[in-house]
Amino acid sequence: MHWARAMPVITALEVHRRNKDCVKLFLNDNFVMNLPSLQAATLYQGQVLTQAEVEALSEVQAIQSAYDRALRFLSYRPRSAEEVRRNLERNAVAEAVISAVMERLSERAYLDDLAFARFWLENRNRFKPMAPRALRYELRQKGIDGEIIDSVLSEVDAEDAAYRAAQSRITRYRGTTRQVFRRKLSAMLRRRGFDSETIYAVALRLQQELEESEDGYFDRDAEE
Repeated sequence: MHWARAMPVITALEVHRRNKDCVKLFLNDNFVMNLPSLQAATLYQGQVLTQAEVEALSEVQAIQSAYDRALRFLSYRPRSAEEVRRNLERNAVAEAVISAVMERLSERAYLDDLAFARFWLENRNRFKPMAPRALRYELRQKGIDGEIIDSVLSEVDAEDAAYRAAQSRITRYRGTTRQVFRRKLSAMLRRRGFDSETIYAVALRLQQELEESEDGYFDRDAEE
């Protein structure tokens, strides 16, 4: 850059048009970087900077840029700390910058793995009930600590989760035989991580309930 071949002099500080909390820094009439307004407030036009000061400002800019990226990533849904870290790594953010960003996010309560784990379980229980062991695997993949996983999974009722998962398939299996019903239901629950004992109990319970409440649910002719 041109400014690197001479003493860096601040020739302009302009508030960003799309982001009023951001200031554009010009050195020797060349745009160099965007800075948070808080850091830019300590600078002034005509100020001569050392190379070390320019590098320090570059680090501030890199941290702010990565921090903004992390906030955007968090804006879509809650994330675990490990998910945020992996996202920054995938975007080639330097480790020192990642550490600074993670610390800032934690200080401002944007990262809470216990709250995230509870959110994840609530979401699964509402839309896709799963067995505790399947949930444990998912949370481990999200980088959640084992103690936190144990804590949130202690609240999960495996049979109740399996029953709710099975109820979501009732309309799909209407008109099948009891045997086909049990086979398909068992296969679905097995994919959700439920054990054989739980699957048998839930399949039998739901079959009995359907026989009592919906006379034409099963294809009795095909069973004869």
